[in-house]
Amino acid sequence: MEIRKAVIDDVEDISKIYAQSWKTAYKGIIPQDYLDNLKDDFWVETFKDLIESNKITAKMVFDNNKPIGCIAYGNSREDTLKDWGEIVSLYLLPQYFGKGVGNEIFQSAINDMKLAGFSNIYLWVLEENQRARKFYEKHGFCCNNDVYTIEIMDKKINDVRYIHTFK
Repeated sequence: MEIRKAVIDDVEDISKIYAQSWKTAYKGIIPQDYLDNLKDDFWVETFKDLIESNKITAKMVFDNNKPIGCIAYGNSREDTLKDWGEIVSLYLLPQYFGKGVGNEIFQSAINDMKLAGFSNIYLWVLEENQRARKFYEKHGFCCNNDVYTIEIMDKKINDVRYIHTFK
């Protein structure tokens, strides 16, 4: 496994990883019609903007030079938590779920955030995504019961905030 910082040339791979991960991880949570119509290039423009503007750091993980996962993180995007770090997203190709790859790239981002001087970090996770919630709890994150509701195809979906404080 190799982990490195993502560059503009990686945005198509990142978007494809996200789309494929969503289709598996969010089955039964996000409306199936939405997932069925999710295109591999859905996040290309978003990541071009985020990487070019340095709004976030994105790191990718590779298996034999094949891109298999991405994590995005950086300064909090919320005005009320200005001094906090935020993990914006973490996605892997579905065939790598549960194989330890997520642990490696997640820890790499956590280490970067700690070195950057963050004392507190947070992330949002879908309330119904038990696999992800267990993953973050295993890494010392706790749900603080903040809820953010989004709507996809008339279905209300809750995100819950998980926080971590470095000791």
